[in-house]
Amino acid sequence: MTTQRRSYETGHKPKCLVIVDDTAEWDRAVYYASRWAVRVGGGVVMLRIIAIEDQNQQWLGVADIMRAEAEDAANEALDRASGRANGIAAITPERVIREGDPTTQILDVIDKDVDISMLVLAANPGPEGPGPLISMMAQAAGSFPIPVVIVPGDLSDAEIDGLS
Repeated sequence: MTTQRRSYETGHKPKCLVIVDDTAEWDRAVYYASRWAVRVGGGVVMLRIIAIEDQNQQWLGVADIMRAEAEDAANEALDRASGRANGIAAITPERVIREGDPTTQILDVIDKDVDISMLVLAANPGPEGPGPLISMMAQAAGSFPIPVVIVPGDLSDAEIDGLS
């Protein structure tokens, strides 16, 4: 990926990409990103990735039904996250739903939007580790096209306010 970032050029504004998933800590990433967007006059892009289920389910439209249900669930999650961002910072984030491998989809969204200047993730504070997405991203960190901000999942709103 070699797309030049244009976040701070005339006619552009910086955006951060936030992944809205099923983890408990997604709220910390949304909170940080929303506060950051207000502080820098930027925007937030929220991405929900739908996992691809077994493709052998094509008979009788089962795969289509499963896909529609997954899209409904993705829209509900993005509604919650967008409402949270609006409540924090009175912003309306962009919403993107993608299907497939998370790393591939994240990179594609970044490649297609030259204003995305950082990826914001939140880490699980528990003993089971930071979470699957952060573990996956750690493998690509050396060649990732933009900075990655990892917000500790146990930071309070007040603590994030002091950082963003």
